Amino acid sequence: MSADCIFCKIANGEIPAKTIYEDADFRVILDIAPGTPGHALILPKSHGEDLFSLDDAVLQKVFPLAKRVAKAIMKATGAKGCNIVQNNGEVAGQTVHHFHVHIIPRFGTEGNIVSWNPSGYADGEMEVLQEKMVKELHG
Repeated sequence: MSADCIFCKIANGEIPAKTIYEDADFRVILDIAPGTPGHALILPKSHGEDLFSLDDAVLQKVFPLAKRVAKAIMKATGAKGCNIVQNNGEVAGQTVHHFHVHIIPRFGTEGNIVSWNPSGYADGEMEVLQEKMVKELHG
């Protein structure tokens, strides 16, 4: 736990929140500034600034929990789908530097909550990036 991290304080019960699930590793709360009604955040109780600094043992539990929570949220809200979003770094939209996962129910009426403008690659650029990434992943 980080003494000055607001999500650590919420995850560990020092600051009240609308909790919908809790276990030894996580607290899941309703977001106070939701994209849609039912928008929830999965907060690990252990501190890691982002995906790259969170313990792998905790990370292994995140998506099974996200699946369980998302199904419950969709059933409870009547949502037709959901976004499961996790941002790393300010340029990626991370505003609180404590790893967390957003579960945003989608109803088909809210417009784009998560979107980007598709671009493309110059000739040969995709292959060059592919080769660099394969080298990084496989040495």
